[in-house]
Amino acid sequence: MLTVEKIGGTSMSALKEVINNIVLFERSGEKLYNRVFVVSAFAGVTDMLLENKKTGKPGVYHRIAKYQDFHKPLKELIAQLKTLNKKYAELGLDLTVADEYIEKHISEAENFLENLANILASGYVSKEGILQAAREILASIGESHSAFNLTNILQNMGIQAKLVDLSGFGDHHAYTIDQRIKYAFTGIDLSTTICVVTGYAKGTEGIMREFDRGYSEVTFSKIATFLKPQEAVIHKEYHLSTADPAIVGIENCSPVGFTNYDIADQLADVGMEAIHPKASKPLEISGINLRIKNTFQPSHPGTLITKEFSCEHKRVEVITGTDKVLVIDVYDPSMVGNVGSDLEIMQIFHKHNVSYSFKATSANSISTVIWERDFKKKLISDLNNLFEKVTVEKVAMVCLLGSNMDQPGLLAKSAFALTEQGINIKSAGFALRKVNIQYLIAREHFKTAIIAINKAMG
Repeated sequence: MLTVEKIGGTSMSALKEVINNIVLFERSGEKLYNRVFVVSAFAGVTDMLLENKKTGKPGVYHRIAKYQDFHKPLKELIAQLKTLNKKYAELGLDLTVADEYIEKHISEAENFLENLANILASGYVSKEGILQAAREILASIGESHSAFNLTNILQNMGIQAKLVDLSGFGDHHAYTIDQRIKYAFTGIDLSTTICVVTGYAKGTEGIMREFDRGYSEVTFSKIATFLKPQEAVIHKEYHLSTADPAIVGIENCSPVGFTNYDIADQLADVGMEAIHPKASKPLEISGINLRIKNTFQPSHPGTLITKEFSCEHKRVEVITGTDKVLVIDVYDPSMVGNVGSDLEIMQIFHKHNVSYSFKATSANSISTVIWERDFKKKLISDLNNLFEKVTVEKVAMVCLLGSNMDQPGLLAKSAFALTEQGINIKSAGFALRKVNIQYLIAREHFKTAIIAINKAMG
């Protein structure tokens, strides 16, 4: 059975467990093969190259963007990656070969970046295009490093493994990403070869232009839709759980087990990504099932996501949410009976490239929830120019998700759970399909709300 499997950065850093729990677990001989592993960079490496995904701490990229020296940080990066290599020597990594590989790769990247920096300094070209190219080049380093190391270790174990490097270094063909994937897999006998593939893929369209840090899952998705495996698998350092174990306690939640792509989209909409929505859609359309597994519990089947799944009995499958959103309330007494107020608001959102995840309306007001990171003063200014009053408030959103949870009393039961904790509901809503009930509450009540609803649904 052919599988295409994605291994996340935190899992990759535990390379011994990746080899024992994923590559070798209950497999030997021919069962080792018919598998393609798409790997992320080791944890923290892409943060050093670009910026810290959580804190925003600048990496090498920002030195280039600010016309500062980036050569020294790249040399420091080489030293850090060599230190990382030593960590995996006990697994069979050939240190000399691995160190030479990353030195050569970064040296080539440095030459490209130097050329870009010179063009950027000239002022003759668009800054945006040059900086986007710099992000692409830097991002490719992390995945090339981790993919090379895993391939080298497997080869030294006597396993027929092949590095499929989609970063395009030394390859100046003007391929799209799909063309590069097709070219890279030409002539490979998957029945006798394990392929270790870089999560970054070079293409004329620029994979980071649209997907930025979600690019490795997009590469994984594109490879899966090309190879048409029996199953696509994502290995994470945790299960896709019924609630966040860090909030409710591991004893008060469990792996979801089964759900569908619609629920995966709902999860992504509040930042709890089972998979990037732009990566899940091609899998769903192609009819490829997706399994989410915990790297550190290899015997557990994890959660299977399919297109058609609907739970046979009514239940809430996941309780989740976020405390990093804002609600923008637009009020104007002329809205009532006036066609097009909502359209005017959405046109302003579109102008500023801001998406929303929740909307509620009354006769004279429309409340819309956006990510706090997407907030722009000009957006509010433009709204104020058209409407009488615009208010912005920091809030949290708590959601109940399920493929089959349309049952009498669920809304009352969950709302009562919040009431018992003295939590005021600022707004609430659900669409006709009833796969997602959403509550807006004060941020300081977020964790308490998740715990309360999780307990009530138990």
